[in-house]
Amino acid sequence: MPAPSPSAATAGLGRFHPAVQAWFGRTFEGATAAQQQGWQAIDEGSDTLVAAPTGSGKTLTAFLWSIDSLLKRGLAGDLPSGIDVVYISPLKALSSDIERNLEAPLAGIRACALEMGLEPPEIRAALRTGDTTQAARAAIVRNAPHILITTPESLYLMLTAERSRALLRNVRTVIVDELHALMRDKRGSHLALSLARLDALCDARPVRVGLSATVHPIEEAARFLTGSERTGIDGAPLCTIVDVGHRRDLDLAIEVPPTDMQAVPAAEQWGEIYDRIAALIAEQRTTIVFVNTRRVAERVAHNLAERIGEEHVAAHHGSLSRDRRLRTEQRLKSGELKAIVATASLELGIDVGTIDLVCQIGSPRAITTFLQRIGRSGHALGRTSRGRLFATTRDELVECAAL
Repeated sequence: MPAPSPSAATAGLGRFHPAVQAWFGRTFEGATAAQQQGWQAIDEGSDTLVAAPTGSGKTLTAFLWSIDSLLKRGLAGDLPSGIDVVYISPLKALSSDIERNLEAPLAGIRACALEMGLEPPEIRAALRTGDTTQAARAAIVRNAPHILITTPESLYLMLTAERSRALLRNVRTVIVDELHALMRDKRGSHLALSLARLDALCDARPVRVGLSATVHPIEEAARFLTGSERTGIDGAPLCTIVDVGHRRDLDLAIEVPPTDMQAVPAAEQWGEIYDRIAALIAEQRTTIVFVNTRRVAERVAHNLAERIGEEHVAAHHGSLSRDRRLRTEQRLKSGELKAIVATASLELGIDVGTIDLVCQIGSPRAITTFLQRIGRSGHALGRTSRGRLFATTRDELVECAAL
C-alpha cells in the first residue's frame, strides 16, 4: 500500500520518520514556531527550555521527538526494554491528562506505519503518581513502559526502591512540564535532587527538556533545568533556550460588589459576588471560577449551585479522589457542567475542553499564577483569554488593580 501523502503541515518535520510526518499532517494545520525551534534544539542533543504561549503545542514538542526516536529504534530492532522517557508534571491531575493525550499520537502514528507496510513496535506509556494503585505500580515493575509519566514525589520514590530504580538506568530523556510551577518552592529543590540522582544512576546523563508558558527570568529557569554545575565559562547555563514569547491578547476586568468594600467581606457582599458570577456563567458555555483554598472552593460551589442548579456546577481540588476529579473534568469537557470552582488543581495545562471565561475570586497573589489561570480560557493560539477578577476587600482591590 502506498505511503500516506504528507501535507504542508509537515513542513519543518523533515527529521522525523515518514509515519510521524503523515500523522502530524493529518492532525494539524502546521507546526508552530515553538515546535520547529524546539525540535531542532532537542535533535542536537542539548538541554532545551521551551517557553511559549498556552496552546502552542509545547508538550507535543517534547513528546513527538521522543516517540519518533522510539519508533525508529523499534523498526531497527533496538527498542529499549526499560524506561526511555520520563515526563514529570507538578500535578497528579495533569499527569493523568497527559496519559490520555498520548494515546492519540501513539495510535495514529502506528496506524500510519501499518499503512506504509511496516511493522511498528508497541510503544507503551504508563502513569505513576500518588493516585496509582498498588497493582498498577507492580505492573510497571513487571513490564516497564517506554514512557513514564510521573510527579516529582513519585520519581523520588522510584529512585529510592531498588526494583523500580533499576528500570530508570537507561533513561535518555527527561521532560519537565510547567517548569515555573516547580522551581519556585521546596518541590523544585526536591526535584533537583532527584534529577541529580537520576544522572548518577544512568550510564549517560539524560537530556533534559523543560516546558513553560510563563517563566521569568528565563535564564534562571534554564539554570534550574540543567543544574547549577552545568554552566559555560561566562556562567551562563548550558541550555538552548527557545523563547517565542508568552504575551497573549487579554480581555480583563475587575468586578466589585455594589456595596462599600470593607476590610473583611460581609455576608451581603458575598451574596452579591455569587449573583454576579452566576449571571456571567449564564452568558457562557463553560466557566472556571478560581479560588485560593479548598474550603472556599466548596463554599463557592455550594452557593453557585443554589443559583444555577447543582447539575451545572462542581468543585475541583486536590482533596477529592482521583475518580471524582477525572469525572468532573470530563463533565465540563463534554458540556454537562457549565462551571467548575477550582483551586490550583486546574491552574496548569489540564485539557478540559473549550473554556469561555475565567473568574478569579480574590487576589491570586502572583502574576505568573494569574496568567496561568486566565490562560485556561481561549486555550489556543490566536484566541483571546477572558478573565474577571473579583476583589472581596479593599486590600485585594489594590492588588487586583496592580495585576
